[in-house]
Amino acid sequence: QVQLVESGGGLVQPGGSLRLSCAASGSIPSSNIMGYYRRRPGEERELVAMMSTGGITNYRDSVKGRFSISRDGGKNTVYLQMSSLKSEDTAVYYCKLRTIFTPGEYWGQGTQVTVSS
Repeated sequence: QVQLVESGGGLVQPGGSLRLSCAASGSIPSSNIMGYYRRRPGEERELVAMMSTGGITNYRDSVKGRFSISRDGGKNTVYLQMSSLKSEDTAVYYCKLRTIFTPGEYWGQGTQVTVSS
């Protein structure tokens, strides 16, 4: 079993920055993909950014150039640095870990990010 613990959400003004963290623990396969999804009010959950243990990244177009994902592989922790935040980035952000060679996906509890003046 894998547990994901998220931190770092909060309230920030437009143009500001926040960093989200997600720490995984438990029986973690060495090959995996960690990343963040978000659910904006009234919308479906959508991918924000993800990063594999091999260093491959993927971002949704609307956050490219503003968000950066990184990993501390030795600790199975993923970070999402969010800059130039906009009101449309307001959402609950969920961390996800997906295994690559065996079936399995795990979700964090979610953290609220609110961008408002």
